[in-house]
Amino acid sequence: MNRQDQEIVLLAPLSGPVVAIEDVPDPVFAGKLFGDGIGLDPLDNLLVAPCDGTISHLARTGHAVTLTTGEGAEILLHIGIDTVELKGEGFTPKVTEGERVVTGQSLIEFDPDYVARRAHSLVTVMAIANGDAFQVVSRGSGTMQAGRTMLLTLVPTGNPVASPETHHADRSAAPGKTTSSGAAGSDTGAVGAAGVGAAAVTATVAVALAEAAGAGAVVTEPARADASVGAELEARAEVTLAHKGGLHARPAARAREVSRKFASKVELHFNGRHAPLNSIVSLLGLGAGEGARVTVVAIGHDAEAALAAVVAELQHEAAAEREEPASAVTPPAPVVAPSVKGAAGQPLDPNTLAGVAASSGVGVGTLVRWDDADLTPPELASGTSAAESRALDKALATVDAELKTTVHSASQRGAVGEAGIFAVHRVLLEDPALVDAARDLISLGKSAGFAWRESIRAQTALLGGLADALLAERAADLRDIEKRVLRALGLSSANRSRSLPAEAVLVADEFTPSDLSGLDTSRVTGLVSARGGATSHAAIIARQLGIPALVAVGDALHAIPDGTTVVVDASAGRLEYAPTALDVDRARTERARLASVREFNRKSSSQGAVTTDGRTIEVAANIATAADAQVAVENGADAVGLLRTELLFIHRQTAPSVEEHRDSYQSIMTALEGRTAIIRTLDVGADKEVDYLTLPPEPNPALGLRGIRLAQVRPDLLDDQLRGLLAVQPHGSVRILLPMVTDVGELIRLRARIDELQREAGRTDPVEVGVMIEVPSAALLADQLARYADFLSIGTNDLTQYTLAMDRMQAQLASQADGLHPAVLRLIAATAQGAARYGRWVGVCGALAGDPVAVPLLVGLGVTELSVDPVSVPAIKARVRKLDYQLCRQRAQDALALESAQAVRAVSREIWPLD
Repeated sequence: MNRQDQEIVLLAPLSGPVVAIEDVPDPVFAGKLFGDGIGLDPLDNLLVAPCDGTISHLARTGHAVTLTTGEGAEILLHIGIDTVELKGEGFTPKVTEGERVVTGQSLIEFDPDYVARRAHSLVTVMAIANGDAFQVVSRGSGTMQAGRTMLLTLVPTGNPVASPETHHADRSAAPGKTTSSGAAGSDTGAVGAAGVGAAAVTATVAVALAEAAGAGAVVTEPARADASVGAELEARAEVTLAHKGGLHARPAARAREVSRKFASKVELHFNGRHAPLNSIVSLLGLGAGEGARVTVVAIGHDAEAALAAVVAELQHEAAAEREEPASAVTPPAPVVAPSVKGAAGQPLDPNTLAGVAASSGVGVGTLVRWDDADLTPPELASGTSAAESRALDKALATVDAELKTTVHSASQRGAVGEAGIFAVHRVLLEDPALVDAARDLISLGKSAGFAWRESIRAQTALLGGLADALLAERAADLRDIEKRVLRALGLSSANRSRSLPAEAVLVADEFTPSDLSGLDTSRVTGLVSARGGATSHAAIIARQLGIPALVAVGDALHAIPDGTTVVVDASAGRLEYAPTALDVDRARTERARLASVREFNRKSSSQGAVTTDGRTIEVAANIATAADAQVAVENGADAVGLLRTELLFIHRQTAPSVEEHRDSYQSIMTALEGRTAIIRTLDVGADKEVDYLTLPPEPNPALGLRGIRLAQVRPDLLDDQLRGLLAVQPHGSVRILLPMVTDVGELIRLRARIDELQREAGRTDPVEVGVMIEVPSAALLADQLARYADFLSIGTNDLTQYTLAMDRMQAQLASQADGLHPAVLRLIAATAQGAARYGRWVGVCGALAGDPVAVPLLVGLGVTELSVDPVSVPAIKARVRKLDYQLCRQRAQDALALESAQAVRAVSREIWPLD
């Protein structure tokens, strides 16, 4: 048979111009991870069959369909990019799975206007899902006519063709999204390999297996489940993970992509556990480090080929990867007792516990325990699995609607941090790894509530086992949505119906954001938790609500009886649980005074911050969104001292384009009404969920690939962001801030790249570039950095943890990780002195800038800009106006000679008492 007789001609499924597969605006398709193919920019609203065949898969959201030809070619048709997120809205399937269709027959009707407004792109992809068996030999060009113009021509490669039911691909099953059943994504799943006779190992496969064995793999002879025709094969090989870092994200992701070319199921076995190769989370959970001996198991009719390819890929990674080995991390010991000293290092009064201030202020009231008792749903379903699945769908929809309302309400009242937190919860709510795992349990006869709780808890246990404080915060968010959905399923919570006393101090082991959402702030006078950190989501919301809050008090908090009268002095880091009547009266008086001071400061916030002897200090705001910018303006911020750009990168499947960068920053600049903004370039690493970055998991992400270090492995991300920044109008309104710079060589290289991009954009005006001083090396080399930078901005949160070797998210160390430690102050002083050599100004954008006790010392050390939370701007401006700069200079130098942060704080409070 000649080649022409074997050709499969695929006509255009839509009318519109051709888009090369490499130019499809999605790295998954453009990288041919779902096979070779082609794109179309649709001009109509009807997807038609490109050939005769059978509908082997229809996405439940109606945005994608797989058609299998009589020859066995699997043709994936995917309308738009990231359209799975539309959840079926805008799509009307015209066929069902298993249906036979003819060329030109209608498959899916869609609303192009609706989809275009909500999706990343309308570009539609036709890909050959089993590209190992079929090769594209010709492609159409120009503008296509649906059902009439040839778009692709295929010929068989000669490799075995999987049964039509064995392999389905869908863009919703993108890398990083996995299901508990082992199938990638939320739309599709791979069913078991269908029966074909077990063929002898081909010469190519035999060579590959031999090469793998020579590289450190021990191959076991493939075994048949039985000798009958149609039986599956099982093939095994042992592999030593010789590449540095062990089975981290990159080799796991690449091995998974290799395995997806085969119908066989592939698993890795290690230390008594196993994980499907299409689940990155499960693979990482094996904990297989460098030198680990793992067993690769492939089951299916093409098991030998799958095994050879996966082993070869793992061995390739062993030679190619150059990751530093992961250090062992000892999980933090539980907190078993509170601190016995207060914020100034003095012994506490009797009946007093110490904590860390998460939201300043004073409150008095009756202690009320807010910890939810475990909501215990019945394990077994009371009805059918279908009924339980519908109940879960309804509960998820109810919670999603609640969260949508919460996000809108928070945004309307300017609580932008709260809005952002619950927006993230909406994303978690639809995570297929959670939803699909719950559905699997429902199919086994479990109730919807039990299935949801177990799905959540499996993920929180996994995160908790990684001993990473930032990931632990995400576990708290998962527990939050667990409770929300269980309530929506009808499981009652006593807290939702209980009435609070007129003055209630709520106590919990740790608050979640939804615990604080909708609180009657007229009755809640304080929040106290045994654990948690001052930078947690709950802490952010407490500050926005204006409720005094203490965290990290310790387990002794649980010994205080419910109903006890307590005084929360968050500013001093104290909880008094047996106050006298005089103590209570003083606390109420102080609370009223502080409220009066806040109102006065708010009214004068539009005025500048000038010391009594004429030194001007710019008080700017730390923001992340256009809504934040509006709050900053309303609170009198002089400028934006730190715009965090990470929100633009996370919780999406592809990196933002140049245009998205430009539009996002432009909207913020418009909201600032002529004020300037310092915009920090991308600062993410293994601690952030960026699906399109296959970064290795790191036991200590703070010391890994973050900040400008990421540009070394993904320079395209930084280039696109810089192009977007350089396009913002008016020119000169944006200053660029580079995070995690450690030496002058890094700055020189990046500055040169910015100059290149500036010339590329046709800009001749100067662009100000600054450096974040976050690591001790940068502070000590400040004079060298200042030669090439226009300004220096000190990130005291990271500078403190790197200087003191204390994780700022570690609750047990929260009271000791203090930015007023003399060692940190000396680095701040060195930074200011180094900058002065070249006439550069120095700002502080960390939490220390918003600490009233620290402000006089920062001003005295030469800092001329303080960037704080938008709501803190009025108070910090008022603080600066009462300072004498010359006195600040003198006392700041004296503070450098003190022995502890507690001593520094005590001296500062004595010289500059708080209002």
